[in-house]
Amino acid sequence: MLKPVKLKPAFQDYLWGGTKLRDEYNKDCDFDKIAESWELSNHKNGQSIVDSGEFKGLKFGEYVEKLGAKGLGTNCDSFEFFPILIKFIDAKGSLSIQVHPDDEYALSVEKEYGKTEMWYVLEAEEGASLYYGVNKEISKEEFADRIKNDTILEVLNKVEVKKGDVFFIESGTIHAIGAGLVICEIQQNSNTTYRVYDFGRLGADGKPRELHVDKAIDVTNLTPNAKSAEPMGELEKFDGYTRVLLSECKYFTTLKYEVETKAEVEIDEKSFNSVIITEGNGKLVMGDTELEFIKGDSIFIPAQNGKYSVEGKCEFILSRV
Repeated sequence: MLKPVKLKPAFQDYLWGGTKLRDEYNKDCDFDKIAESWELSNHKNGQSIVDSGEFKGLKFGEYVEKLGAKGLGTNCDSFEFFPILIKFIDAKGSLSIQVHPDDEYALSVEKEYGKTEMWYVLEAEEGASLYYGVNKEISKEEFADRIKNDTILEVLNKVEVKKGDVFFIESGTIHAIGAGLVICEIQQNSNTTYRVYDFGRLGADGKPRELHVDKAIDVTNLTPNAKSAEPMGELEKFDGYTRVLLSECKYFTTLKYEVETKAEVEIDEKSFNSVIITEGNGKLVMGDTELEFIKGDSIFIPAQNGKYSVEGKCEFILSRV
């Protein structure tokens, strides 16, 4: 049996971050602002660290090498790199208006995959909102003019947000997370972002942050494509827990579990499982391995035929490829 392991995140201190990941999600970090914690990451810009078992202390990439392809699952065989990245985001301030390329463009220009992502809203202050796609069809020329003239917000789809909302952000969809939101993001393993508009802010060096207008014009979908902020599946009820499908695409499948007492989860050789604890505490049990967890913890379960249980009163997000 390949044993599950706990992970410690890599942190990012972008200027719009806050303190909720430390104060409410138990993140141990010395940054004044914790904008993001990369809970499951094998990316060059920040790797998770194994925090339990015989491989404790290894970078996640080193652990994956020791684990081998079998431990990632057969569904990962078609990906050149580890396929997904999962993070918490604390947006005390609004993020920039931005867009991510698809695989074809990103691999040719940036030498990494594109970025399709999913957001699950963990917290939303009253009146919090985000931008998601355009509100009318526009031409590339109008898009460029509005970026230049600082009127781009007029043609973006602005959506009020509440706790529990789900947004599927396909590559090419212009978007921005607004102030007052805490989000769990499941995404392709990519950090390629084309910034379109930054509200006139200055970076840590006192200068405006770089925009990537030409690339954004190349990749942005300028036709409305917003989808409703709802899970994809119906709520399923079991003895001791409920489960709902949040999102499913060729890159990842994500489910949310609410556990009153105990949830039994089956795993197979097709994909690893990532378990992100979003509320409560308890323990994950697989064979003779028991991992206690609290809110904010991340657990990685290698691909294999078997099952594990999540015990306690808690909520978690399960992701697989």
